[in-house]
Amino acid sequence: MAIDEPVVTGGAGFLRNISGTFFRAVDAAHANAALSGSRRAGRYSAPDQPALYLSASPDGVAAAMIAHGGGAAPTRAVLAFQVMATDVFDLREEAAIAAVRAAAGDPFAGWQEQAAMGDEPPSWRVRAWIEARGANGLIDPSRKAPGLWHLVLFRWNVPGAPVVVPYLPGEPSLP
Repeated sequence: MAIDEPVVTGGAGFLRNISGTFFRAVDAAHANAALSGSRRAGRYSAPDQPALYLSASPDGVAAAMIAHGGGAAPTRAVLAFQVMATDVFDLREEAAIAAVRAAAGDPFAGWQEQAAMGDEPPSWRVRAWIEARGANGLIDPSRKAPGLWHLVLFRWNVPGAPVVVPYLPGEPSLP
């Protein structure tokens, strides 16, 4: 089986459907738990919120790692996953960004310093606003490498949620 490039298709409003292969960098010691999601606060997740951060390409992973202390780490593994998701909010669209900013704040504002001080970053409010509209996650455009993008899932692998499974060469893709 060849790796399936991510495909984004229409949905209602700013919600999209997504399928294809996505990538995630994890500490190699935690590779078996990669589908558990993030264990720390992230741009779109407080420490106690589930979030699965994925990139639409290996180059997207490299760009995301810039924001997390730089390039390759000796213990970092990049894993591939097949994803089928519906109702994903697309933050690559200018109208979607304008709607989010007006209702909840700037999704792209710095968040790490505010979170470290115990404050709620605007991007956490953005997630709450997007989730309240029935989204299972969001498409986050890369700020380090324009044109690349990431997928952030709020829920996965439970009934009615996106499906994420390890990419296994030679196995059929998700339907």
